[in-house]
Amino acid sequence: MASVTVHGQTIFYAENNKKASAPPLVLIHGAGGTHVHWPPQLRHLPKTPVYAPDLPGHGRSVGDGFTSLTPYRDWLFAFVEALALPPFVLAGHSMGGAIALDFALAYPDRLVGLGLIGTSSRLRVAPAILTGLQSDFTATTEQLVDLMYAPTANSQTKRLALQRLREVKPDVLYNDFSACNTFDVSTRVTEITLPTLIVCGQLDKMTPLKYSERLHEQLPHSELHGVADAGHMVMLEQAVETTELMASFLARVTGQIHET
Repeated sequence: MASVTVHGQTIFYAENNKKASAPPLVLIHGAGGTHVHWPPQLRHLPKTPVYAPDLPGHGRSVGDGFTSLTPYRDWLFAFVEALALPPFVLAGHSMGGAIALDFALAYPDRLVGLGLIGTSSRLRVAPAILTGLQSDFTATTEQLVDLMYAPTANSQTKRLALQRLREVKPDVLYNDFSACNTFDVSTRVTEITLPTLIVCGQLDKMTPLKYSERLHEQLPHSELHGVADAGHMVMLEQAVETTELMASFLARVTGQIHET
């Protein structure tokens, strides 16, 4: 992994094909996640510069994370500026998708496209989850993994997910879900006119497909794909299909740029 200093903190990120000429793809993981929540196929797309950071306080990146999503949005701006990235495609999963929406509203000129994976313009969290993360971290993380994956997910995948989730500092995980709970750009999302790919697992219990359908209705230049046999972690549960959808979307965005 590579590293860069952002706001005085060391941030680690995976990178691939950084010298390629296509618009870069920046991947932002969700609550309690790291860059490995993006499958290797997607992180290693051919001919596309791909950057997948560990957010502050997550994975190998230092810090304590943030208690709301706006600081993550502005941190992301500082991150891409530190890397001197040209206009890019920003894709986010769940909390990362919320950060992406907020970024698109604040810094639209830095983007050429948007990818929204299992997310919504409003991310309410059940009070029992927030309370449980503080009172019974072990039981609540187990409950979260059950919510994150489709019933068909194999037990080994879920065991690994639980292990990774419990490696996150409890305060960071709580702050992530608390930040999601206060996020709401539902009255502004129609301002986004970027080409947008929306992907959601048809069995998603955390951000059900109806929320992605609503985003599709609100975003004038969006396309929606509901992926069968996948839950909230659609990009891991159906990695090949999600990667193919993203690759096709990137090809269309690149083609549109060349036409203008």
